[in-house]
Amino acid sequence: MLNKKFSPEPQSTFEARFEAQKIAFGPVVFQCVRYAWKRGMLQALSESGDTGLDLPALQAQGGWSEYALKVVLESCLSAGVVCLQEGRYVLDKTGYILLSDVMTQINIDFVNDVCYRGLADLDRSLDEQKPLGLGALGDWPTIYQGLSELSEPTKSSWFAFDHFYSDTSFPDILPDVLATQPRNVMDIGANTGKFSRAALDAHAHIKLHLVDLPQQLAMAERTLIEAGTRERASLHPLDLLQFEQPLPADMDLIWMSQFLSCFSEAAIASIFKRVAAALSERGQVLVLDTFWDRQRYAIASYCTSPYFTAMASGNSKVYESADYIRLAETANLKLVSVRDGIGYCHSLLRFAKA
Repeated sequence: MLNKKFSPEPQSTFEARFEAQKIAFGPVVFQCVRYAWKRGMLQALSESGDTGLDLPALQAQGGWSEYALKVVLESCLSAGVVCLQEGRYVLDKTGYILLSDVMTQINIDFVNDVCYRGLADLDRSLDEQKPLGLGALGDWPTIYQGLSELSEPTKSSWFAFDHFYSDTSFPDILPDVLATQPRNVMDIGANTGKFSRAALDAHAHIKLHLVDLPQQLAMAERTLIEAGTRERASLHPLDLLQFEQPLPADMDLIWMSQFLSCFSEAAIASIFKRVAAALSERGQVLVLDTFWDRQRYAIASYCTSPYFTAMASGNSKVYESADYIRLAETANLKLVSVRDGIGYCHSLLRFAKA
């Protein structure tokens, strides 16, 4: 366990009250800062350098009214995105991060385009353990049935968020995937097929078995066709929430990346039991995921669990690593090793039959 400290440094009551106001007005500031980024205010200030621009100079650029400039930049001032020097607005460090940091931009788009409206129903979603905020995007039981049908920019923002974190991990974990020289590899939760493509490219003798919802497998199949590796893959359309559905058997390695966090504990336990039954005698299981308790830096522990509640499934979350280990043990799987610090915030759990 890497990060055991989540509380801030000792602070006065006045400081704590200020932090509380940041929470209270967080959604308001978010939209103002996003407007300043998307509508070019921050870029204009960046181009002005250290001298900055006053309101008349900004208004002269023609993109915003004086009123809009005052409302938005004063909120940005409160958030430390800009500073005010002798009547001129100057981009501050946080503003430069907003303009240059891809992770920050992807996170803002994800929150705005995927989560923002639906999170208004978080209270009901928590009470009923159903993704009641999902109605803001479409009519599906979970978001995963609707991924291929999401409208834009929601669809692009969802996949950009999902792939940004997982894609940075794939080059690092391929040696772990190949360590036991597997021949039959199952990718459960194949998504768009990016991992399967990477694994097939890494070793000519691997046979991939992709398991996911039919809509997702259609996207994964296109990825493999483009890569010229479709003939080395078998597609298995399954809804793993149907607990009686078995998995293809005799697998040397079963891979699950950012997958189990999409499910409740009961569903994860069921998946682990079916995974254990699908393993060959010496088969192993690799689980790549983000765990709030295994992060090196507090910024990576800033939890996205409410998205899973309101928008995704209603009963899933970002889990503690001990939860997966405990649920795997109920399926007679033992933890073999843990590797942290993969990509931005991932850990890799390796399991074998007990």
